[in-house]
Amino acid sequence: MSRPGSHGTLLTVAPTGAEHAKADVPQLPVTLEELVRTAQACEQVGAAMVHVHIRGADTRPTLDLGRLKEAVAALREHTSLVVQLSTGGAVTDPEADRLRVLDALPDSASCTMGTVNFGDDVFLNRWEFVVALHKGMQERGIVPEYEIFDIGQLASLRRLLDQHGLPAGGKVHVDLVMGVPGGMPGDAETLVAALRLLPEGASFSATGIGRTTLPVMLTALAAGGHLRVGMEDTISYAKGQPVRDNAQLVARAAGLAKIAQRPPLSPADARALLGVRSPVQV
Repeated sequence: MSRPGSHGTLLTVAPTGAEHAKADVPQLPVTLEELVRTAQACEQVGAAMVHVHIRGADTRPTLDLGRLKEAVAALREHTSLVVQLSTGGAVTDPEADRLRVLDALPDSASCTMGTVNFGDDVFLNRWEFVVALHKGMQERGIVPEYEIFDIGQLASLRRLLDQHGLPAGGKVHVDLVMGVPGGMPGDAETLVAALRLLPEGASFSATGIGRTTLPVMLTALAAGGHLRVGMEDTISYAKGQPVRDNAQLVARAAGLAKIAQRPPLSPADARALLGVRSPVQV
């Protein structure tokens, strides 16, 4: 199965997330300095894009626009990575704050394609909100990554593209987020089923949460897909072995990509794959 960019592998690192507490996971990068150092280390071992959640001074998740702008500027200054901001935030964040993330003008941003049970919580993504995100990114020239937590959300993506047109950059890139309690399972059968519903010509990455990390990673590579790894998605490297740092996870993914004869893409190649250009203020 040939996919766009299947000659190489786009490695995205999601270093922090909004779920884990710094007190429980001391190696989690939560300050701007920690985030930049992490991004630099991950770029050195093969990452081409960084998926960013930020934390406040209290180490708790925040969508503060000033902090988001500082993070985007610092990552651009000190790395060549494609900078992708999460518009998901934490499950409790209001829609207005999530939409305001786009004003930080990242290269890319996430666009989750539907509501999903998220452990004991609900990650709410109303249709009107999804459309607002899609249009907001079109206006600013920000490339979306369509986050898919369940297979039915791929039908919603087709509806979105049919009704509101292609994203900024003209290329559709999907991230299959697998193994979230309440979403689709992280196994080979489900990943293959999801691929049949991808829009024509779309590229895809896959993310395996927790213990589904390796089966999802291996299946995605075999199917010509790309990979997202990081401590947002797993804090265990192997059973009974905590992750040392994000670069350890990226290095493992890079090694497997090389074994699959689809070595990591450079940030410049990742920009070409995704259609990333310079965002514009609106």
